[in-house]
Order: sequence, then structure tokens, then C-alpha cells
Amino acid sequence: MIKQFLNDPSLLLNAVGEGIYGFDLSGNAVFVNPAAERMTGWSAETLLGKKIHQYHHHTHADGTPYPADECQIYCTMFDGKRREVKNEVFWRKDGSSFPVEYTSTPVYRNNELIGAVAVFRDISQQQQTQNALQDALAQVKHLSEQLQDENNYLIAELNEDWQDSGLVGKSHVFQTMLEQIKLVSETDTTVLILGENGTGKELVARNLYRLSKRNKQPFIKVNCAAFTPSLLESELFGHEKGAFTGANERRKGRFELADKGTLFLDEIAELPLEAQSKLLRVLQEQEFERVGASNTLKVDIRVIAATNRDLWEMVQKGSFRIDLYYRLNVFPIKVPALRERKEDIPYLCSNLIVQLNKRLTKQLKGLSNKAISQLQAYDWPGNIRELQNVLEREAILSKQAVLQLSQPLQAISQSTINPALTLNEMQKQHIITVLKLSAWQISGSKGAAAKLGMPESTLRSKMHKLGISKIS
Repeated sequence: MIKQFLNDPSLLLNAVGEGIYGFDLSGNAVFVNPAAERMTGWSAETLLGKKIHQYHHHTHADGTPYPADECQIYCTMFDGKRREVKNEVFWRKDGSSFPVEYTSTPVYRNNELIGAVAVFRDISQQQQTQNALQDALAQVKHLSEQLQDENNYLIAELNEDWQDSGLVGKSHVFQTMLEQIKLVSETDTTVLILGENGTGKELVARNLYRLSKRNKQPFIKVNCAAFTPSLLESELFGHEKGAFTGANERRKGRFELADKGTLFLDEIAELPLEAQSKLLRVLQEQEFERVGASNTLKVDIRVIAATNRDLWEMVQKGSFRIDLYYRLNVFPIKVPALRERKEDIPYLCSNLIVQLNKRLTKQLKGLSNKAISQLQAYDWPGNIRELQNVLEREAILSKQAVLQLSQPLQAISQSTINPALTLNEMQKQHIITVLKLSAWQISGSKGAAAKLGMPESTLRSKMHKLGISKIS
């Protein structure tokens, strides 16, 4: 049997799955195996003694001519060098083509070049698999970019102090607010949340979202006071690459990210008039354009807005559009100040201490009766946020499981509130105080951003806006 193969090596060549052509120095076919016949449709009888290049290699994949003197198989016949070729096509008898990879190897007899052998294979399936993989990778990249866009906005939100604190309280005014939340949460109605700083307006917005039919879709928050007017439009509506200096890539805005979900516009009163008009259009038409783009994007969003200011007074002064006011004020919810619900303080303290135990790795059991009485006797100009700060300060200082107040609340109040200061000056003073308590650490569970109840990016923006640096 071995002798039979040695006497007739064509038996082996005919058995292989790759196509094989043998050429003389003129480029004429001297051997064509069955696999080559099957792949190309050209029979050996037709090709033997012919220049195969004219049959299966005459043009490139795009149809442009493929001169014989550029053919890598022919080049091997001239210079005697072996070649491996990819990304070419062979043409079938029926006029169709298929992608190939092939090797062109010189053939010598007595050290004299007498021809070449081309071994090729059809890589159509491999190419389809590769294209499918590239498409899948492109889709993964698109989804990754989309998730990254959303993460840029959402990851800080997931760790905020209020995230797990919950709405707690038994007072009549608080229960009335809860009933309003339950009623409107079942609809897509625009909600305007009103209340003083620190009352928990964002917490109300998050609970509206959780109770809504959109609770499986994104919840996107925008702090309208955290961006300059020039950047706010880009943050809201996104921008195209090159739309302005620094726009190095296309970016989705928060309206686009909130599609099918809920958009929370905090501090809505800080919107400049130009952005107010564009917001009105989105609320009315559910469509907008990215900065630097001409095509219109459609969105399906539920808008929740919040402010601590009197919007109607702003309307009368001309700093807030009346049509936008009416569009937002469809269902207003008033969040009561802490001084209006002092009977809820024990419940709030219990809830906040649970959060402090997690964040500060403490094992606090609660407050003494005396401490609770002191808390209920105070008017809380900073509302729940001030209560949170007081409890955190006492938790840090306390060496006991039951908290006591280490100093009178009035002393705390006088040290942090000065009627002669402007709102920005008061904010600056408070932020610096918290930064110092945090050893000027901004991020992390023990950082100032967490203590102030705001995302790290918002705190850095406010520090820049208020001119706060470590030397302050």
C-alpha cells in the first residue's frame, strides 16, 4: 500500500480538502485536484494547459482588474519565493466569488525552478463568523458606551445618604404628603416638589419613581444648579462631536438617557431662560435636538421637578417662564419642614442611626430621652439634613451606644447660621466646615460629598463655583 502511494502521489493530493493547483513557469495548469474543482466549479479538463489566473483570479473582490503580473502565484514562479496570501477572492465558473487564503510554493527539480503549487481554502464560513463576531463586538461596545453614559450619571446616585433612609413619620402633615405620592405615582403626570432645603425633596422624587410603572427604567437626576448655563444645555440634551470646544466625542444628554424612564430636575428654578424654553418644548412635544445636531430625537419620559424657591414670584419678576410654570405645576407636592412635623423626629432619628451605623461602622442603639426632647425643642432651619449632620457629629464624638447631645443645638445653630451672610456665603461656610470634618476628603463613604448628601461631581462643581480650596 505504501508503495502504491509512493508511485502515485496524486492519490494523496486528490484526497485533501484544500484546493491545489500546479503551474508550469508559463502559468499554465498542470494539476487540478477534486477539491479545487468543487470549490470553483471549473473542471480539471477545462483548466489543464490553460492560464488559471484568467479563470479564477482575473479581478479583485470589488471588480477592479487584477493584472497577472501582480498575482502572487505568478510572482512565485518568477522569483522562487514562497508566499502566504490572505484577503483575496477566487471566482467561480458561475460568476460568483468566495474569499480565500492560499500559499504559493515554488517547485524545483535538480535546483532548477520549474513551476509552483498553490494550495487554497474557502474561508467564507470563517469570514461570516468573524463578521458576526465583529458585529457582536460592535453591539457590545455600543451597549457598553450606553451603560457607561448611564453609569456616569447613576453610579454616584446609588450611594447617596438618602438612598436607603426611607420616608418615615406618623404626623398628619407627613401622612397627607404620602397619600399624594401614592396617588400621583400611578400616573405619568409631571410633578413639582416644593420644600425648603434639606426636607427630603429628592427622597420624595425617588419614591414617586419606585412606585411608578416606570420603576424598571432609568431614573436620571439633574441638579440644575450644578452646571454653568453654557454646559447645562449639553448636559440636558447632549452634543455632537465638535459641537463646541472640548466636545471630542458625541455624548448623550440626560433626556436621552432617561428615555422610557424618569427625569428628576432638582433646583429647577436655577434653569436659565433659554434652557427653560427648550425644556418646555420637550415637555410638550417629547422631542429635542442635541447641541450641534440638526436631527430631532423623540423621547418618552416622566418629569419630576423640585425647588426650594417660589416659582410664581419668579414668574412675576420675569425670571421664570409662565408657560413652563403651568406645565410643571400640574401636581405640586409640598414637603413639610421638620419644624412642622417634630413628632416624627424619633422615627427619623431611628432611621438615620441605622444609616450611620453602616457608614461609620458603629453599633449605636439610639438616643436618650433627654436628647430626643432637645431635638424636638429645636426649630431646625436646616431641616432633616441638619438633623442628619447633628446626629453624625454626635455619632463620631460619642463613645457610648446611646447618643447624648454634647452641646446645645442653639450653639450649633449660631455657629453655622449668620443672618448677615448671603446664601452663597452660607453654603461656602457650611461646605468648608464639612470638608474640615472630613479631613478634606471629598469622595468615599466618609468623604464630604456623602456627608452633604450630594454626588462627588456636584460638590466639586460647587467648590469651584464658590471658590473653595484647601487653603480656605
